[in-house]
Amino acid sequence: MGKHNRPRVTPGVDPADPLAPYLARRQPPDGRVRIHEPVGGGARHVRPGERRWLKRWDGFAYVPAGIADNLKAAQEWVRENSPDSD
Repeated sequence: MGKHNRPRVTPGVDPADPLAPYLARRQPPDGRVRIHEPVGGGARHVRPGERRWLKRWDGFAYVPAGIADNLKAAQEWVRENSPDSD
């Protein structure tokens, strides 16, 4: 088999499910449901006092969810309801 013919394995998706290819495409990149980015662009770790765009995954794309005042508030928002926080 060529490398492009190998079935993709997506965490959290049952490969026996007939809708597995569809469900695999609906998973967020890197498994992150919530992200934040500086309002002015650039790296996330630079200028920790700058405001941040808050974005959440809706099953198709990241959509705006609000604005945080600084890096610490944005990180708290990301951790607040992340799937790993259970």
